[in-house]
Amino acid sequence: MKQIVIINPEGVSDKETLNYKTREASRAVVFDDEKNVALLHATKYDYYKLPGGGIEKNEDPEKALRRECLEEIGCDVEIVKALGTILEYRKKFDLKQTSHCYIAKVVGEKGIPHLMEDEIEEGFQTVWLPIREALDKVSSGERKIYEAQYMIARDTMILKKAVEAKVLY
Repeated sequence: MKQIVIINPEGVSDKETLNYKTREASRAVVFDDEKNVALLHATKYDYYKLPGGGIEKNEDPEKALRRECLEEIGCDVEIVKALGTILEYRKKFDLKQTSHCYIAKVVGEKGIPHLMEDEIEEGFQTVWLPIREALDKVSSGERKIYEAQYMIARDTMILKKAVEAKVLY
C-alpha cells in the first residue's frame, strides 16, 4: 500500500524511533446503504473517530478491519478500496503506528457494537453521517487528550482521501 502521510507533530527524529514500539492497525470509512459514514463519538472528550484498531497476532489488515467493525459499530463490512497507509509517531508513548486505511461498506443489517471497557468509559456512540458532515465532525473534534490530536489528523486525512476517491457517495 502507498503511504498517504506521516503524522509527526512533535518532530520525532529517525534516531528516536529506533527504540519505539511498533503497532499495526486497520481503519475504514464505512458506508451504509444510505451512503452515510460510521463515526464513533467519544462523548467524554468530544471527538469523533473512524472505526478500526490494532491488528492482532495471526490477522492480516483486512481481517482485523472486519473484526474491529463488528466490535465497534456492530457491522459486518466488505472492503471496497484500499486507500493507503498512514504512519504516526507518538512521542509520549514511544510509539510508531502504521494504519492501513480502506473504504468499506456495510454488508447485511447493522448490529449492536461490543465495545471494550475503555471505549465504554469514553462514552463511544456510533453515529452515521453524510461524508462531508463526517469530515467536519472529525476535523473539528476537541483535543482534550493527547491521543485525540493524532486520531483527528489521521482520520481527517482518511476521510479526505475517501472524498477524493468518490467511491460510494
